[in-house]
Amino acid sequence: MDNISTSDIVIINGNSHPDLANSVAERMGLKNGGCSVFHKSNRETIVEISDSVRGKDIYIIQTGTKDANNNIMELLIMAYACKTSSARSIVGVIPYLPYSKQCKMRKRGCIVSKLLAKMMCTSGLTHIITMDLHQKEIQGFFDIPVDNLRASPFLLQYIQESIPDYRNSVIVARNPGVAKKANSYAERLRLGLAVIHGEQKEAESDEVDGRYSPPPTRNSTPQHAPSSSRQRTTSVSVGVPEHPVKVKPPLTIVGDVNGRIAIMVDDLIDDVQAFVAAAEMLKDNGACKIYVLATHGLLSSDAPRLLEESVIDEIVVTNTIPHEVQKLQCNKIKTIDISILIAEAIRRIHNKESMSYLFRNVTLED
Repeated sequence: MDNISTSDIVIINGNSHPDLANSVAERMGLKNGGCSVFHKSNRETIVEISDSVRGKDIYIIQTGTKDANNNIMELLIMAYACKTSSARSIVGVIPYLPYSKQCKMRKRGCIVSKLLAKMMCTSGLTHIITMDLHQKEIQGFFDIPVDNLRASPFLLQYIQESIPDYRNSVIVARNPGVAKKANSYAERLRLGLAVIHGEQKEAESDEVDGRYSPPPTRNSTPQHAPSSSRQRTTSVSVGVPEHPVKVKPPLTIVGDVNGRIAIMVDDLIDDVQAFVAAAEMLKDNGACKIYVLATHGLLSSDAPRLLEESVIDEIVVTNTIPHEVQKLQCNKIKTIDISILIAEAIRRIHNKESMSYLFRNVTLED
């Protein structure tokens, strides 16, 4: 990658992933800017920027980790510090956007990712670079440009170069909600597709949301249509009908995995019980090897131990989230470095070049 002018660009980072920030700066031939982020004894966040940012383009590299709330506050305070110091532009580089799974209404809850987007815009960020959002519609929550990069080319390359006899593989979606992404991988690799369907893991569409509240009123009388249109109008007998309860069939696999290499794909791997249960079912149905590929490896709680004890042969994630501790606990975890993609995105934005090159041959299903 060609070096760029260092006169009007500053790269700073918080405490979430300094290794990634240093790797991106090194690939761009830049020195990481002087920014110190620390916490007082009462857990308040303090940000000190030693270099001048007046009139410069600032890139803040701060990803989401298991300490998501501190990550967010550090990002907001860094952005606001740059804004009040007269920075020309402030770009938030957030490889994994925290709270991205809370992008739909759940009963009497709220859409947290919408709130987070408003906070980021208010803090002074003028642009967002992220990777593999849980739902691409999250981009619409922001009032500033959002570039949603894709890790799929790196994962596809890993399959082709590092999985022996990958032509004997089948791409697996561990639930129907991941089928679109899995189908995209299968089409690109010209492989078969299998979908696990059943009662093991609820999809997001099955979770209770605002459509179930308020409860139906049983004692209300139906409103009858005028006599002239009754023949074309169907009315319920008593009040508002109840929403039918979903009854899932037993856990089944749609597709053939017998004697094949099973490759499960997803955007995030955090709680791994569903992956482990799916892997056991794949093994019972004759899969000879089982791989799990995901962009973000959060791997919370006892996930490393469960993966180490499972029938999964290998877990492949990118370094959007730091997981060195988890790798020490589980030898099956492999990491793909995506710093070159982030560095190229920053370079193109800074030089006002088109970003379409980074999305070539990428479909909306990724």
